[in-house]
Amino acid sequence: RIMRPDDANIAGNVHGGTILKMIEEAGAIISTRHCNSQAGEPCVAALARVERTDFLSPMCIGEVANVSAEITYTSRHSVEVQVNVMSENILTGAKKLTNKATLWYVPLSLKNVNKVLEVPPIQYTRKEQEDEGKKRYEEQKLDRLETKQRNGDVIFPIINPELHTVGYSQSSLIHLVGPSDCTLLGFVHGGVTMKLMDEVAGIVAARHCKTNIVTASVDAINFHEKIKKGCVITISGRMTFTSNKSMEIEVFVDADPFVDEPRDRYRAVSAFFTYVSLSKEGKPLPVPQLLTETEDEKRRFEEGKGRYLQTKAKRQAQMQQAAQ
Repeated sequence: RIMRPDDANIAGNVHGGTILKMIEEAGAIISTRHCNSQAGEPCVAALARVERTDFLSPMCIGEVANVSAEITYTSRHSVEVQVNVMSENILTGAKKLTNKATLWYVPLSLKNVNKVLEVPPIQYTRKEQEDEGKKRYEEQKLDRLETKQRNGDVIFPIINPELHTVGYSQSSLIHLVGPSDCTLLGFVHGGVTMKLMDEVAGIVAARHCKTNIVTASVDAINFHEKIKKGCVITISGRMTFTSNKSMEIEVFVDADPFVDEPRDRYRAVSAFFTYVSLSKEGKPLPVPQLLTETEDEKRRFEEGKGRYLQTKAKRQAQMQQAAQ
């Protein structure tokens, strides 16, 4: 579809959240189709995880986004979908790859939202494809478990915070989940949640830099629990790490069920977003250094630095491999 003004920020770049939402819609369509391809109980595919997503090139107002999805692996209860996003300048015909993403879905019964159904297997052209897919499946399963175990943090407001501290830029958004946010089963579309998360992360980055900012990448987004219609969700974001030209922002979503089944607030989704600061000409700008004050903030900064260096090393290795 064509990118409209309401898809973009004030500089004319399409919001990362808008692209994430399109990616999730494509993944949900293809995985739901596949899971209903054989006779059996009808179901809807629910998003469980999005692997690291890099924003390779900015997309602008007036360009056409083309989103294509392919199922690359199936386990007994999950589907791996790989999605590519291309942008096309319809005036010149020029096309470029803007995003590549890998998503994991699970099929939930239309009759019982808590029942996970079995996934029809796919045919692999090579045995290696199945082995590689199984390895990716085991890795994401382990990472999801580790992420869920460290999800106890809460963001509290800070009175009169200093400039460039964690408290100065941290932000929260409160949203009542309505019917338009939900799937046929009455729980939130993963793409809706990711768009809200990107909005909060963008506010945190803009507060810290006070410049135009764009999404550079998103680490794995883990959907720990479903969010049902009628919940009030709080999307919270805080700066965890800054390099010379990038910012890492931790974002998590907490849900308060009120309508159908009152229960305690729970952590539903978590992820790390990386942003860069751009000049009016679209050139990268230096990022103000994050000032850490507490021991927890210093610990999170070091953890973020570790993720940054690991990603940098992996990218350099890929460039060297491509050069050979």
